[in-house]
Amino acid sequence: MINDLRLQYFRSYKNAAFEFDAGVNIIVGPNASGKTNLLEALLIITTGRQYRGSISESIQFSKPWARLEAHLPKSQRIAKLEITDTSTRKQFVIDGQIYSRLSLAKTLPVVLFEPEHLQLLSGKPELRRTFLDDTLEQTIPSYGRLRRDYRRALSQRNHLLKAGPSTSSQLFAWNIRLSELGGQMVKHRLELVEAINESIAKLYQKLTASRAKVSIEYLPTCSIGNYGSDLLHKLERHTDLDYLRGFTAYGPHRDDLKVLLNGHSAQQAASRGETRSLLLALKILEVQRLETLRQQKPILLLDDVFSELDGSRRHALTTFLSKYQTFITTTDADVVVHHFNKTTNIIALSP
Repeated sequence: MINDLRLQYFRSYKNAAFEFDAGVNIIVGPNASGKTNLLEALLIITTGRQYRGSISESIQFSKPWARLEAHLPKSQRIAKLEITDTSTRKQFVIDGQIYSRLSLAKTLPVVLFEPEHLQLLSGKPELRRTFLDDTLEQTIPSYGRLRRDYRRALSQRNHLLKAGPSTSSQLFAWNIRLSELGGQMVKHRLELVEAINESIAKLYQKLTASRAKVSIEYLPTCSIGNYGSDLLHKLERHTDLDYLRGFTAYGPHRDDLKVLLNGHSAQQAASRGETRSLLLALKILEVQRLETLRQQKPILLLDDVFSELDGSRRHALTTFLSKYQTFITTTDADVVVHHFNKTTNIIALSP
């Protein structure tokens, strides 16, 4: 739980302070009033990561730094964003201890639900991969490092591919590295898919009062049974094509996820209402998994998605939210407030 937050030179905030309730906090204001900026600050102070832009974009123009400070019931957390002549950096201070990066143990579990997530089923495969990877990064201590290492190896291999066939002698080492890391990533992803499949059907039926059958299926670019070795084989076998393309065509960064509704692809067959219910089910399962594995209630950040749900889905969501500290942004507080039986904390922002 976050008791309060102070922002200095962070995006639209020169110097602002906010106090929060343990339950539902509704952040209301017109467009461009800083609602999403406040949610991003909460994400940085709790997890150390941003979901929009770079460090330099988060600091007010012409300022060399931004500072975020939050108090928890028994802890203080500070995040400093700095620009120097040659670089940018983040630094975190938790109860007097300084960190350049937050390990999983130093983060708070957070679930973000923002407008782009509404395209999770119908949008680009990258959205579905990110859903899996973000959940894994918040529940498996080694996954964040694994994810970063894979990205670096992929970047190095793609750099060699763009340089042309003259770099072929350097490619094998990166093929080995990429296949090893890729095999580990997909093992974790498959375990998460299996865990989701154990619960998603019953949850969807509860949300919709239907008997629909729901499952998710991982769509790999390599053999599931022996992903790492098959990836290495394909990287070696398709080197010439990769040089022509200028990028790596196989690996976890090209895999996808399919949601099945009554045996049919939800991406193609689900109605708008069914799609919203499937999305709600996936986000609720994300919350439940974080709470189970981290043994701590996650903080929920809902950025302007409440208005995208109809009455029954709003009711289902608000019933679920009552157990968690939640931050909801909206341009119209009335759309949100009357769905909650308990008192909500209204944070009004002006343009």
